[in-house]
Amino acid sequence: MFDKHNVPEEPLFSPSEYQELSLEEQSFLQTAYNKAVDGLRRNITPMGFSACSLEDNDVHGTDSNYRSVWGRDGAKVVIWSLERSDPDIRECSASTLRTLFRHQSPTGQIPTHVLIDTDTPEYSGVGNICGVDSVMWAVIAMYRYAAEVGDWEIVEENAGKIQRAMDWLSAHDSNNCGMLEIPEAGDWMDLFARSYHVLYDEVIWYRCLICYSRVLEHLGQPDRANDYRQWADHVREVIVRNFWPSTQAEWEKSGTSFTSTQISLGDSRYLVAELSPFSFSWRCDVYANILAYMDNLVDKDKAMRTFHFLWGVGANEPHPVKALYPPVQAGDPEWRSYFTVNLLNLPHHYHNGGIWPFIGALWVRYVHKLGMTDLARRELVKLARMCAMGITHEWEFNEWHHGLTGRPMGKAYQAWSCAGFIQACHDVLLDPNQVDDDVE
Repeated sequence: MFDKHNVPEEPLFSPSEYQELSLEEQSFLQTAYNKAVDGLRRNITPMGFSACSLEDNDVHGTDSNYRSVWGRDGAKVVIWSLERSDPDIRECSASTLRTLFRHQSPTGQIPTHVLIDTDTPEYSGVGNICGVDSVMWAVIAMYRYAAEVGDWEIVEENAGKIQRAMDWLSAHDSNNCGMLEIPEAGDWMDLFARSYHVLYDEVIWYRCLICYSRVLEHLGQPDRANDYRQWADHVREVIVRNFWPSTQAEWEKSGTSFTSTQISLGDSRYLVAELSPFSFSWRCDVYANILAYMDNLVDKDKAMRTFHFLWGVGANEPHPVKALYPPVQAGDPEWRSYFTVNLLNLPHHYHNGGIWPFIGALWVRYVHKLGMTDLARRELVKLARMCAMGITHEWEFNEWHHGLTGRPMGKAYQAWSCAGFIQACHDVLLDPNQVDDDVE
């Protein structure tokens, strides 16, 4: 019988490839990698990857939704575990995608999560608000899995459903501006005040359009594929023009944009977090800015300016990396009373400036892609030391950590924390100049 908790691992870290790290650090990273694979395997279920280990976490009240195959979580785990060719992990990836698309709504929405104990889909989160990003991540993961594994059958059998998902997403561009209009708390920050044009969602939308164009290419529809690629190019232009304030006339476009109305404020160092017709959030959504460069939405020059800002403010301290800088304090115009629900989004907690290992893994990859390989490897060691912590045991790969103390506060053996670390380990083996554009 296959024992998913006792699989021999091939050495990943060798002295010849990591001369700037001590032998002790190399050994530690190998241990961390093996622990991450073990943690990922704790999330394997017949329906797909669970959000966190079902055997190692107690759930109470609203926590019961952790016993689910999640759209965004599951899709990211599928993408970030593609370097592993283990049959059990590959089978679970396919099961995750089939579970999500099997429960698609008639209008095309992919569920936010599917409860494992009852096989019941749920299409909304806190406040009965839909999760728009779950649908985008599911489409991206469907393409990435098929392209990497060569299992295009899963795409072909779900081709109509993928198109309905794209149609559902497209309807969220209610004013035909190119960007999606997102309800408040309508994405992974489901207890946070983001709405209308949200940087994170727009970045994922850009990637989603590119991935779907490639799906259409495989399905033998080059003209439609080209339409979606041109659509993606337009979305990219609109995002950078609106979210990156600049005093330079980089965009010769007619009409009023956020950038043009903010010229008097100077030049940005990052893409701002949120725009609406009535206001904007000047905060740095660290996760979204990292994704923007990983997906080639911004160029290296802009990404380096963002890196210098994040490094300067210590976004990677005490561990990599905070989700948001700076956190929203009570009394700030962006503060909402619901931030105190379950005491989750207090300052330096959870979405509000908390440290997330899966974002830390993306940070390592971001630094590596910028060409700072030695620094990326040191940050990987730093990330591993955080993942080695735990609330009750060592090596819990917790969901999130406190933004100031660095102590673990989330669920143990969080699937995307494990998968993100695995992908980061594989990325730092690559020449950063050879990283392709499928790197989210």
